[in-house]
Amino acid sequence: MTRRLLPVVLALAAVSADTRGSHGIARDLLLAAVPFASVSAIVAFGASLDRREDVIVGFRALCWLAIVVLLVVSCAMRSSALSGVPPLAVTSLFATLGVFVVMAVVTVAPYLRRLSDLRPAKP
Repeated sequence: MTRRLLPVVLALAAVSADTRGSHGIARDLLLAAVPFASVSAIVAFGASLDRREDVIVGFRALCWLAIVVLLVVSCAMRSSALSGVPPLAVTSLFATLGVFVVMAVVTVAPYLRRLSDLRPAKP
């Protein structure tokens, strides 16, 4: 569980650091998020190989792959910047957060469907 939440926390901390003008700290936070996201991607890929018939597991593996690619792009753009933050680095960081939101919605959706099936008992 921690393995999956740590990249989210680090990406949110990087956004916070970027808004405060600490672009070097944001780059370091994103660099720290890359190994954790990579491990999550490898685990998700293994799970998708184990359960090929489950589409959601395969979708999560693709989402983790996209997250790793976006984090690496953001880190690469930041490391080559002379001053400030390149627009592509900011865009890829927010795209990463968007993929995290999509994964959260896909994860929570079955539970929300179960809640809608609950009906109050007869009085």
